[in-house]
Amino acid sequence: MGTTPDRDYDRYLSSRGQDHTWTGALDNGTANNYLQRSPESAKDGNSCAIELDTFHGLDHGGLRQREDVGARVAEVGIVLPIVPKHASSSLPDGGGGGGGGGDEKEKNDVSEANDEKTPLQKTDELEKRENWSSKMDFLLSVIGYAVDLANVWRFPYLCYKNGGGAFLVPYFSVLIFGAMPVFFMELCLGQFHRQGPITVWKMAPMFKGIGMASCFMAYIVAFYYNIIIGWSFFYLFSSFTSALPWTSCGSSWNSDRCWETSWSFNATNGANRTYSKNTSVTSTLEFFERGVLGVHQSAGLEDLGEFRWQLVLCTLLTFCLLYFCLWKGVKTTGKIVYVTATMPYIILTILLVRGVMLPGAGMGIKYFITPDLAKLTNPQVWIDAAIQIFFSVGAGFGTHIAYASYNKFNNNCQKDVIVTVIVNSFTSIFAGFVIFSYLGYMSVKTQKHISQVATEGPGLVFNVYPEAIATLPGSTGWAIIFFFMLLTLGIDSAFGGLESPLTGLYDQFKNMLKMRYFREFLTLIVVGSAFLFSLPCLTEGGIYVFTILDTFAAGTSILFTVLCQVIAVSWFYGIKQFCEDVEKMTGNKPSIYWRICWKFVCPILLLIIVISSIISYVPLAYTTATGTYIYPFYANVIGWCIAMSSMLMIPGYALYKVLSTRGSLKERLALCISPEWEHDEIRQKKYVRRYHREHWLAI
Repeated sequence: MGTTPDRDYDRYLSSRGQDHTWTGALDNGTANNYLQRSPESAKDGNSCAIELDTFHGLDHGGLRQREDVGARVAEVGIVLPIVPKHASSSLPDGGGGGGGGGDEKEKNDVSEANDEKTPLQKTDELEKRENWSSKMDFLLSVIGYAVDLANVWRFPYLCYKNGGGAFLVPYFSVLIFGAMPVFFMELCLGQFHRQGPITVWKMAPMFKGIGMASCFMAYIVAFYYNIIIGWSFFYLFSSFTSALPWTSCGSSWNSDRCWETSWSFNATNGANRTYSKNTSVTSTLEFFERGVLGVHQSAGLEDLGEFRWQLVLCTLLTFCLLYFCLWKGVKTTGKIVYVTATMPYIILTILLVRGVMLPGAGMGIKYFITPDLAKLTNPQVWIDAAIQIFFSVGAGFGTHIAYASYNKFNNNCQKDVIVTVIVNSFTSIFAGFVIFSYLGYMSVKTQKHISQVATEGPGLVFNVYPEAIATLPGSTGWAIIFFFMLLTLGIDSAFGGLESPLTGLYDQFKNMLKMRYFREFLTLIVVGSAFLFSLPCLTEGGIYVFTILDTFAAGTSILFTVLCQVIAVSWFYGIKQFCEDVEKMTGNKPSIYWRICWKFVCPILLLIIVISSIISYVPLAYTTATGTYIYPFYANVIGWCIAMSSMLMIPGYALYKVLSTRGSLKERLALCISPEWEHDEIRQKKYVRRYHREHWLAI
């Protein structure tokens, strides 16, 4: 029996490790024992593993090749580890093995080593993919993307509207059995394959349209989401005055119906105006609608009017900020989130401490949390909860896949999911206490029931909240703090959304367009074009365009995309294969809870939500202080065309893939639904795993 020196034994062991494949010579005695498979040889689709007749310092020849079932590794140019021919006899504590036993051990070693590499990723030896600087960079980026403006302006209102504390029952039910499993799935896909939301679908080529749809929706959302950040900049700059501009009725944009909050509701004020619940309009609302948007100068979609140049400049500032956050990749964004992801909690805490000291704050918080269990029998409450939580975690936009693709292979992404959803849910509830403490105060101040004060969306953060702040001592400081918080809440979600199309396009075209500053140039094209497409929202009638995009760009379409994604991964790629992938990364096979949710609960839940969102559709309308604008029929058609433009990418690309693939219809379908690393096996051996019942019944 031969002996192996300690250093060569260590090298042999490390050569089988996931991160320690040897690719070059070590010394004169072992230089011939380590070979690298070239990218050119990988392209021919052949699969080979190297066997050595000797392990240390013997014959330089004696190399032979054999076919290996690990074609999924070799096909993409993975560096193959070197395995000694008679490994069992060369180990210090190994027993001798003759012919057949040694060959069997050898096959197991090669197969085991090959399986340790992910099938789609280019290894660090062939191509260096950017990584996060630290685990905290990634975690804060994911949290910052999930926690956005909707946590402040939508969840508190939905909770109040749908039964107070009782709303948490459907909210957490859908979170645990729907949104969280989808979130975990997306992180696993990106981290295992180390690919963006488009190229990751080499695992199921027919469904590449899912990645295209995700990136396209994230791109469209940037047209209007960044407008909100532009409004926040406008309010922030307007706050640097001794008297906040939305507190008075003496500005050029005010009408004769304007009413200042400081005026008495039971007497005629100095301007000879008497308050009327039906006709009077607060100065805060007039500032937003007339001073900021200029909507009173537009008759509707047919008359968008002129550009609001102050908003154009503020929005341009937003997109410039986004460009410099994104142009260098995750190395840059990973540092910015230390401010944008943490600052909102500091400011929310400050606002809560001040809010609970105001008269009526207790009443407002009581309305927020008091449970109305009867509401749980209303299906709409469950639908509202499902839509809110799916949108809140940000599933379906491809951002989670893009972010996770820059992770280290063995990162514990399950832990990241749990931490993120806990922080996200806590933020929503915490923001509810903050918001309703001020809404209770405004209810007392304006002598209105809280149901007349509580609202959602931009009306809450650009109307009700500024009005409450304006009545506080030191209102300028509170306004600056509040709108800075809105900026930090929105900006990391904004560049998180754009990271999806950027990573998707970069991975798709980086081999075709090799240039030194490709990332910077691509970022300029994506961010710059998004700004140009946002310009119609910055006109005097831009709010009407904004409402169309907000309703259709990522409504039913994002839910449909997530539904297709879950089905494609759990059923076509296969729950068994997906769980094996997760186990290779984390060392643990997903529990039965995850598997049942992925394969059954999530598809059923998402299908119900998609159908409900279509059935419950209400034609567009937008209400202003002067009345309600009913959108013309063609506006609704345009909206559905925007929604369908992304949804049709999924069946459209699937049809294209089937038609463009060579072979009989059966062979085409086999190749289209099978991972690319199995295509050689399908062509040569005519063996299709997805044509067997075991694949579909696996759990």
